[in-house]
Amino acid sequence: MLVGVCEPLGPPHCFIRCIGCSRLIVRFVLCQDIGTLQSPAGTAPHLLIVDDEATLRGLMAERLAERGFEVVQADSGERALELLEQFAFDIVITDLRLPGIDGSRVIEAARDRYPSIVAIVITGFGTVKDAVDAIKRGASDFVAKPFQFDELLHVLQNALEQRRLRSENAYLRSQLEERYQFGGILGRSRPMQKLFHLLETVARSNSTILITGETGTGKEVVARAIHHNSARRTHRFVALNCSAIPETLLEAELFGHVRGAFTGAVGARQGRFEQAHKGTLFLDEVGTMSSALQTKLLRALQEREFERVGDSQTVKVDVRVIAATNSDLARMVAEGTFREDLYYRLHVIPVQLPPLRDRREDIPVLAQHFLEKFSPTSAMQVSQDAMRALMAYPWPGNVRQLENAVERAVALSAGRQQLELMDLPVEVHVAPPSTEAPFVELPENGLDLPGYLAAIERDLIQRSLDRTGGNRNRAAELLHIKRTTLVEKLKRFGQQ
Repeated sequence: MLVGVCEPLGPPHCFIRCIGCSRLIVRFVLCQDIGTLQSPAGTAPHLLIVDDEATLRGLMAERLAERGFEVVQADSGERALELLEQFAFDIVITDLRLPGIDGSRVIEAARDRYPSIVAIVITGFGTVKDAVDAIKRGASDFVAKPFQFDELLHVLQNALEQRRLRSENAYLRSQLEERYQFGGILGRSRPMQKLFHLLETVARSNSTILITGETGTGKEVVARAIHHNSARRTHRFVALNCSAIPETLLEAELFGHVRGAFTGAVGARQGRFEQAHKGTLFLDEVGTMSSALQTKLLRALQEREFERVGDSQTVKVDVRVIAATNSDLARMVAEGTFREDLYYRLHVIPVQLPPLRDRREDIPVLAQHFLEKFSPTSAMQVSQDAMRALMAYPWPGNVRQLENAVERAVALSAGRQQLELMDLPVEVHVAPPSTEAPFVELPENGLDLPGYLAAIERDLIQRSLDRTGGNRNRAAELLHIKRTTLVEKLKRFGQQ
């Protein structure tokens, strides 16, 4: 039988002793302030206590509830398994020696159902070996009787912190693995997630695609990603930069030529269309083509056939064309410098790439990726000062400029394990923080300003919660507001 007694030595301590043998079972320190614990997600951790001793179980539950835990009790292993089937607890604390199903089986069942659950074992002096065995089966730690309450809290705190670190590491690993899902495209921002969804869809089709975006946004990377995720992946991806080849040679590059077709044509040669047969042809900077060549390209796209330069024989091909440009083709059509019919033939599926300044939350992921690419050691990190500078800079050259900046910084870091602000290009680390307000088109009939501002506020709150994994404390810090203010705003938006 267990009974709680108090001893008047120093600060009040509550002891549980066995009346039969007077052996101390558990000591709870009531006055020591250890603080309230929280789960990695920022909510109160849900905890299941499994023990057949009602007094001990109830006292532990009471003290843990006071420390911020949501506690549920089970008086047997069988009851614990029932509760585990009904609810995903963050933590299970179980005695090893239970009538019927013992604590080891409870841990095994909990870990099988919830691999990330924290399992803590309570054991007596004679069963430490059993506790070690339980750890091998998935328990995070054990507490030997007699124990102090702050000792139990310390074990819980360490276990939750270890779970948080494992979760973050798993997330980072998944980011590193998933970033190659589209041939090296990285990004977790909302614009990039929309882009990924679009690419997943269009990769399965054979339609012509027009990729637009500023210089350095990665248009060829996206084109390669589409090809490698399409049914044509087993055939060639052929790329041609139309602006890098003189106009007089571009036609021969596209369609090939026969011997003697022009000066220097000493033999027949396949063009890029033939090389890409059954595969994908990527035409970069398609807006630089002359009107005459635009006409020939239009026919090749419509009929899937062409003639080599200097030849009258028709060549038929099965090619998917992906074109790209950083020019405004619609404006060029209006100005008469680009064929309207070719524009619509290319513009079957438009893909717009966002500039880096519109997805600044992707900069840390991109910077770390380039660090791993150029650093001789994978342990190299970016300092907070350097990261702030990277995220504040507008990056007119987009991802390509960021890659070059990181490569330069790694070269100047002299083997240090951390990339510092002074390693970055001068224009990056002296750039003032951006204060430019976003441009908003004002409709003729006016704008619902309160509704518009509320939508922006809701979006920023959701993005802060997404970035912090739902941790409201950290989300409030990102937004420079109090946690209570954040909670009130969530309630106002209908989110509890």
